[in-house]
Amino acid sequence: MQTLETPSPPLKPTFGSSFGHGWTMMMKYFLELLLVSILVAVAQIPMGLFNIGEVVGLSPALILFQMFALAYGLFVLGPIDYGVKFIYLKAMRAEKFDIKEVFSAFYDFLNVVLANLLTAAIVIAGFFLLLIPGIIFACKLAFVPYLVMDKKLDPVEAVKTSWSMTKGHAWTIFFMGFVSIFIIIGGLILLIIGVFPAAMWVSSAFASLYHAVDKETK
Repeated sequence: MQTLETPSPPLKPTFGSSFGHGWTMMMKYFLELLLVSILVAVAQIPMGLFNIGEVVGLSPALILFQMFALAYGLFVLGPIDYGVKFIYLKAMRAEKFDIKEVFSAFYDFLNVVLANLLTAAIVIAGFFLLLIPGIIFACKLAFVPYLVMDKKLDPVEAVKTSWSMTKGHAWTIFFMGFVSIFIIIGGLILLIIGVFPAAMWVSSAFASLYHAVDKETK
């Protein structure tokens, strides 16, 4: 395990500490995380093609396009997202990681897909309950991907553990998510290219928060 080259303030499970630590570690591993972002962008290209098919009005194939988009999002983009989160977590811990770990979730494919489905079902059910519960559920389950990849928990245990770990931190997660919207918008305004470091910073901040809470609960 690698260690930080220079002393840094103790990581705390707060808004400022998460974004501060996230920025520091993002810059430390900037090229590696940028490559990860590029791989994710390439993986998302098919979703754009599916959307084009709908806009063009391929009515006979519209249902087929939607089915492919759903399957691709669930079985390909979902596991890639879990792998990316695991890489960011390792980077925030200053641990050695390999870019190929973007695809590491495919080694635990069924567990990852089921965890993704369970989380999505709970959050969507919450949104049907007049929006606010959906936001609360999304904040409470924000750690599920990290727990599945880091602790190798099954979907149910990951949901339960995330719910417990986020006690007292839900508002922090909410405000981080809210501010992240403006960070991404700012990245888009900066000639589109800025969206890459913006997204990298957001991912680094959330991984930092999980890391801080995880250390706190040990």
